Amino acid sequence: MIETKQATYRDVLSEPVFRTLFLTRTLSIAAGSLRILALSVLVFDRTGSPVLTALTFAIGFVPQVVGGTLLAALADRLRPRPLIVTGFLLDAAAAATLALLPLPVGASLALLAAVAVFGPVFNGASNRLIAEQLTGDAYVLGRALSSVAAGGAQLLGLAFGGAVVAALSAGWALLGAAAGGLVSAVWVRLRLPDFAAPPAADGSAVGRSWQVTALLLRDRPVRRLLLVQWLPPAFIVGAEALVVPYAAERGHGSGAAGLILACAPLGMVVGNLVYSRLLRPVTRERLTAAVISGLGGPLVLLALPVPISVAMAVMFLAGAAFCYSLGVQRPFLDALSPEVRGQAFALQFTGLMTMQGVGPVLLGVLAERTSTGLAMVVAGAGAAAVGCWWWLRANR
Repeated sequence: MIETKQATYRDVLSEPVFRTLFLTRTLSIAAGSLRILALSVLVFDRTGSPVLTALTFAIGFVPQVVGGTLLAALADRLRPRPLIVTGFLLDAAAAATLALLPLPVGASLALLAAVAVFGPVFNGASNRLIAEQLTGDAYVLGRALSSVAAGGAQLLGLAFGGAVVAALSAGWALLGAAAGGLVSAVWVRLRLPDFAAPPAADGSAVGRSWQVTALLLRDRPVRRLLLVQWLPPAFIVGAEALVVPYAAERGHGSGAAGLILACAPLGMVVGNLVYSRLLRPVTRERLTAAVISGLGGPLVLLALPVPISVAMAVMFLAGAAFCYSLGVQRPFLDALSPEVRGQAFALQFTGLMTMQGVGPVLLGVLAERTSTGLAMVVAGAGAAAVGCWWWLRANR
């Protein structure tokens, strides 16, 4: 049964475990954006290669498949505090190494890829703790608040990183990213209770990871809930990745591309705030399909020679479409057994990151072989199709 009691942000932030994880994760996301921007500047300065520069942005996505598949069981086996602290320390160490050592470009990218492998484990442990501490609509509202903060942290990290790189150097920006990771690690060590590890499961961590991943993917309701969290972001982020060539193709210029792109995270912040505060839990879950189709579908308009203002509005709606996930998170949590929640969250995170890396590549290939307009049509139609599929599933 869907819970109808609506929580408030005060309820969520009054929970000390969530508050600690929320604040440190937000700081870590800002530091990660700062690190990626600074390294991209270094790579482009050394190589002049747009391909390697783009690869710097994408290198953190695909390796997470390895961690999510082979190591995710660790999120349900180890004590969460030292696990989360280790994650922040790895991020800090990677940024400091990139700042202080003159590594070749290949070695720098390999270092980022190696750190990314463990991302699903740390994320799974953190989300498992949050699910244990927040109940009912407070859990959904906590995820909404995290999404809003993530969008804001990315914008802040990129803006601050650009200012630091311009005023000082990319190396100083990387040291700033390392400091952010270190502060997060110390914060968690001092403020997060040292919860005991869950009861140990039989077998090795790798074997258990394979076993539970297969179990989750064979479970039809869980599989559907995973797919609806993975597919719309793949289409929407893929469309975002085409904004620069789209603006050039339409003759708008790079400045217009920046304005259009900035509307997506702004829409995500506004969408999550409005959707979480104005609608009751039962309404959010009933409107999931309509939100996916109604906000993602307008991307097809970018196939037409629309003015910049329309393109900005479309991208704002596409960013706001991410609020649909608030209608999926409670059913997803309810479908999971408590003993595999950590690994399930790691799998969800792995698929989400992977699809956000695959979507831009596939739509980019389509745009290169046909046109950016056609690729935008595919992105919008794909999002709308997922919404229709979810509506049919919900009404079956």
